[in-house]
Amino acid sequence: MQVSVIIPSRNRAQSLSALLDSLDDSKFPHGVSVDVFVVNNGSTDRTPDMLSQRLASADSYTLTVVEQPQRGKSRALNCALAEASGDVVILFDDDVTVDENCIAKHIEAYKKTDFAAIQGRVLPGKDPEGRSVDPKRLREYNIPHIDYGNQICEIRGVIGTNMSFKREVIERIGLFDERLGPGASGFSEDTDFSMRMRKAGFKIGYTPEAVIYHELNPARYGRAYNRDVEFRKGVSRSIYRHDSIAFRVVPDLIANCFRWLLYRLLGNTQKAYKTEGRLLKCLGYLLGKYRRLASPQTRAGC
Repeated sequence: MQVSVIIPSRNRAQSLSALLDSLDDSKFPHGVSVDVFVVNNGSTDRTPDMLSQRLASADSYTLTVVEQPQRGKSRALNCALAEASGDVVILFDDDVTVDENCIAKHIEAYKKTDFAAIQGRVLPGKDPEGRSVDPKRLREYNIPHIDYGNQICEIRGVIGTNMSFKREVIERIGLFDERLGPGASGFSEDTDFSMRMRKAGFKIGYTPEAVIYHELNPARYGRAYNRDVEFRKGVSRSIYRHDSIAFRVVPDLIANCFRWLLYRLLGNTQKAYKTEGRLLKCLGYLLGKYRRLASPQTRAGC
């Protein structure tokens, strides 16, 4: 079996280097060849120099650097997918490190199931000073946290932080929507991809043993960052979804306003934090739809 690992990256040289270090320590199953494609998405930091050094030292896998100067995660992914030929494609974000068995467990999940795509577990890592999360404030770190338990199971969608799919998926549903994701609308390229997989009849699964650790970045902590993220998720959702504004979006907005007030009065800060995000997502969706109606030619994120 041939496996293609794709890592889009922009201006995260230190984080990317840590990820490649963890891939160096990975254990691959016998008979499996691994090709790693790092897409330099217009980085202006020391990423190019770091990758040049890595090209000379890669040992347990084949490393290819793909240059895509036009900003956009989806564009970067599509650029690498044009070159990748693996039977299974695995996507990692550039601010994670992988467990030594992560790739092996992605592959193992396909052998055990009939899933066409797999979501791995995403756990909190450490901050630049080596500190772990406070479990009571997990939401406030604003990182993906995926943990559906200790059993392989079917789920509705994947997130690009730690996901994989069989080559036949892109052969049938196509590539990622370049209007979506970081560098464009900001989010939801993976959600749209999941929706198209389900529509095409593919089953999506979760395996708890394919583990990655997401770094903690103090710049992402707190409510201000969360508000911005959830608002942009709403704008992104307005591109690929067609929810009824009168019968779904506005009622959700009103309901979440009341929930937020209730949780604030009760002092339940974590539920208030989550509900505030849902409220901002509704507002982002409404603004995104308005912008497209007012200016049909305007692309999200421009």
